[in-house]
Amino acid sequence: MPLHAVEPQRLYRQIAEQLRLLISDGEFPVGARLPAERDLAKQLGVSRPSVREALIAMEVEGWVEVRTGSGVYVLDRSSHAAAAAARQPQIAPDEWGPLELIRARRVVEGEIASMAATQAKRKHIDAMRKALVSMNADADKGVLPLEGDRAFHTAIVESCGNVVLIETVQRFWDSRRGPLFERLGGHFETVDSWRSAIQEHEAIFEAVRNHDAAAARLAMHEHMDQSHKRFSVSWRQTGQPRMPKK
Repeated sequence: MPLHAVEPQRLYRQIAEQLRLLISDGEFPVGARLPAERDLAKQLGVSRPSVREALIAMEVEGWVEVRTGSGVYVLDRSSHAAAAAARQPQIAPDEWGPLELIRARRVVEGEIASMAATQAKRKHIDAMRKALVSMNADADKGVLPLEGDRAFHTAIVESCGNVVLIETVQRFWDSRRGPLFERLGGHFETVDSWRSAIQEHEAIFEAVRNHDAAAARLAMHEHMDQSHKRFSVSWRQTGQPRMPKK
C-alpha cells in the first residue's frame, strides 16, 4: 500500500476535528450547547486558549455559533447551512492560532522594542507618533484603528534595520487579518479594549523615545499580555459595543 505524505496540523485544528466528529456522531445534536471551554480543555488535555481557537475555527466554518453571554451552540449542517458556510472566508491550512500568535509576538517584539530604544532615529520616533495620532483618531470615530496599529509596530521594527525582523513582523500582521483572528476580534474588540491598547502603545512609545531598552521591552510584554487577556475573557463577560472596521 503506497504511503501518503503526512501533514502536521495546528493543535486547534486537531481539537476542532475531534469536536466535529462528536457532532457528526450525534454526541452534540443541533441546538445543543457545547461544554464550557474549561471542561473541554480538561477532557482533551490541552490549554483553554487552544480550545478557544478551535471553537472560533468551527464558527468560521459554520459548525457552531458563539452567542456572547450564553455559550457555543451546534448549528444545523443541512445543505442550506452548509452552502452558507461555504461562502465564508476559508481558513488556510497553515493559519496560526490567534492566541498562540500573540504569545509569539510577545517574545519577538519584546526584543525588537528593546532594540528600537537604542537604535530608533528621529524619523522612526516621528512615525510612531503619527501612528498613535491615527489610532486615537480612528478610536474617536468608533473605528478599529488597525492601520495605525500596524504602522506603529512597523515603525518600531524598521528602526532595527534588520530585514528578517521586518518581514517577520509583517508576517505576524498578515496573520492578524486572517479569518480566525478577525472572527475572534469580532467577539472581543470593543471601544474600551482599544482605548486600553492605545494607552499600552503610548507606554511603549515613551520608553523608546526615552531610549530605555528595559522599559521598552517591559511595555511591549505588558501590551501583549493584556492583548492575550482581552481575547481570553469569558464569552459570558462580553457584550460591550463592537467597533466597525474602516
